Amino acid sequence: MKASRPHDETLVKLLKDDPDFAAVYLGAALDEADQPGGQAGLLAALRHIAEAQGMASVAERAGIPREIVYRALSPRGSPTMKMLLALLNATGLRLGVQA
Repeated sequence: MKASRPHDETLVKLLKDDPDFAAVYLGAALDEADQPGGQAGLLAALRHIAEAQGMASVAERAGIPREIVYRALSPRGSPTMKMLLALLNATGLRLGVQA
């Protein structure tokens, strides 16, 4: 039996167990997107959420091939705004703006 789990695996399990956590998690990542490494963190958060919901299912709902989604949400990914919005919609999440 493992004494611990990798960070990404633990986050995906938390997101599976508590789907409402996805909005909080993505919101925190979005708040830090302008910090060093923040954009990669935002992509990682969206990737974790997609993995928790089933990457193939999210990709299908977004109308994007699964391989392209994996590539776009990788640490070196650079998804278009259209793709980002499609993925957010497919996960049931929305971006918000506050003054």
